[in-house]
Amino acid sequence: MNKGKKISGGKYIKNRKKRRGELPGQKIVVKLSESEKEKRKSKRVRGGNRKIAILQAKIVNISNKGKTKKAVIKNVAETPSDRFLARQNIITKGTIVETDLGKVRITNRPAQEGVLNGVLVE
Repeated sequence: MNKGKKISGGKYIKNRKKRRGELPGQKIVVKLSESEKEKRKSKRVRGGNRKIAILQAKIVNISNKGKTKKAVIKNVAETPSDRFLARQNIITKGTIVETDLGKVRITNRPAQEGVLNGVLVE
């Protein structure tokens, strides 16, 4: 939609204000933790439901050929979407992390789901 004015010179008027559920919240950043304990936060979403966000993580669930194992994250190797996120040890979907089982790609959105899932890259 055009931000300025109409061709006729008239003003564009909003049909309504934003509702509470449409307002943007604070961006949730998932960082690599030093301790084994995970830090989580609960957020109210549309319909009064709850969404669990993970803030700090050290363990990732790795699924490989139908079997799932837990592994400790050693380091954030790379983030294809933004190389600066890897330098800050921030984990997002698509991030490649180094574990004791090998390199793992994160397949879910941890800030939305509250858990880290991934698959082996090599």
